Amino acid sequence: MDAVAGLLDGPRARGAFMIRACFDPPWAVRGEDRAPLTVMLVARGEAWVVPDRGERVLLRAGDLAIARGPDPYTCADGTGTAPQALILPDQECRHPDGRPLNGSMDLGVRTWGDRLDGATVMLIGTYPVKGEVGGRLLDALPPLLALPSDVWACPLTPYVAEEIVRDEPGQEVVLGRLLDLLVIAALRAWFARPEAEAPAWYRALADSVVGGVLRLPQDDPAHPWTVSSLAAKAGVSRAALARRLTGLVGEPPMSYLTGRRLALAVDRLRDSGDALDAVARRVGYGSDFALSTAFKRVYGVSPVEYRARAA
Repeated sequence: MDAVAGLLDGPRARGAFMIRACFDPPWAVRGEDRAPLTVMLVARGEAWVVPDRGERVLLRAGDLAIARGPDPYTCADGTGTAPQALILPDQECRHPDGRPLNGSMDLGVRTWGDRLDGATVMLIGTYPVKGEVGGRLLDALPPLLALPSDVWACPLTPYVAEEIVRDEPGQEVVLGRLLDLLVIAALRAWFARPEAEAPAWYRALADSVVGGVLRLPQDDPAHPWTVSSLAAKAGVSRAALARRLTGLVGEPPMSYLTGRRLALAVDRLRDSGDALDAVARRVGYGSDFALSTAFKRVYGVSPVEYRARAA
């Protein structure tokens, strides 16, 4: 599993949410759901995305934007249009004065807004859960990134527009996979651009030595990796691996390895009912005591306390 796939591993199948929004001007919707990642793809018309902090972006048909939470933002036909609806956590929808919308903007299966043939149609996908495995990647993204259609070609748009309004068994899983594909394609296009300033560990994935080493703990986390075994897999000495990985990633091999193991442990604690010793073995620790010691040192609470809070 590479860095981009790590972002989407775990929460996608359970919590992803997709909807088609159809509006006629004037319209504005304010997002305050604190979601870690929201994708906005314009299928028809145009829309402004205005974050509370940072530069506003105008999206036209075919353009895509990704908003990184939890900061709020407004999506509208113009930068001065007042919001007519608020999107709150758990997809709760209210009027700006706090009154519930009570379905007044529902237009059918996963469709919401003014009218079905509105001048602007947007396909919106939201990941409500932040997996720790993807934390580094999320932190590397700007609050709002935009990809115009002339710099990224995505054939998925018409297919997503068709699937999003279907009401068939397993449809939530289908839409979750489509959302994953959209995000992966968008992030690859984004990080390929010079202005993206991809994080050092992401760029290091392309290194002939370090790239393979970074993937090993993710592909086989249960293996008892050490600096020596990582260096052997890379075909270099321990010292050479330490110098090269530290120079490219900004942290020594064992620090990176510990971070990956604990991030995977966080996901297992949150998403599974596995016993603590099973979680420890799954992520490369010899015992639940060893995992607990490392976990508390990094996160400030024990794995048992973390699981209880997450529940």
